[in-house]
Amino acid sequence: MIRCYVVDNEEHAIGLLADYIQKTEGLELVGTELDPTVANKKIINNEVVADLTFLDIEMPQLSGIDLAAQIQSHTHIVFTTAHEHFALKAFDTDVIDYILKPITYLRFLNAIRKVQKKISLMETGSITPHIFIQSQEKGKLVNINLSEIIYIENAENYVRIILEDKEYLTYLTMKEMEKILPHDTFLRLHRAYIINTKKIDFVKAGVVHMKNEFPVNIGDTYRDAFQRYMNGKVIRSTR
Repeated sequence: MIRCYVVDNEEHAIGLLADYIQKTEGLELVGTELDPTVANKKIINNEVVADLTFLDIEMPQLSGIDLAAQIQSHTHIVFTTAHEHFALKAFDTDVIDYILKPITYLRFLNAIRKVQKKISLMETGSITPHIFIQSQEKGKLVNINLSEIIYIENAENYVRIILEDKEYLTYLTMKEMEKILPHDTFLRLHRAYIINTKKIDFVKAGVVHMKNEFPVNIGDTYRDAFQRYMNGKVIRSTR
């Protein structure tokens, strides 16, 4: 299930995309927003957790291109606009597609296929994202495979990155880590913890137990976002 969010300052444009999303199998509408500044806060604070955000470009207060720069570490993006001349600048950002209005259902489905392909590649490991961090040894940069991270812990002016067989302390903030981590795999559960959702062993009584047996309490601020994540993952009988 791909969770979709729509940000556009025109209600009829939101209505059209909401209709397309709701009638397409495999998609879930998790919200819409007319005000891009509100959308920015909701996504950054994990009040809205979306795999895909449809984002208008020409909006007051905050353009879609500027908003994309703020949220692209949290969600995949498809731009929607009535102005073709934005295309070149739009693709300077890390977006999956660019759709010109008026948007037909066929063009919408084409964009969804591109999103599905990218998500599938990431989930199967065909794309193996990695980062380099500054270690505690002066001048030494360490290559971290993101798929090996179990969780990340706040350590005052540092973060502690816990891997399957080792850990590293590096001079970064939790917000800086959130920006670079894939939003579809990593989730902030607490002001002190970011987890790799693929490394969850089980969830019980409001505590997430990781594969290395480490328990992570879910902070009140992040509880709703975690519940939305779980709603899209839990398989329940319809009997």
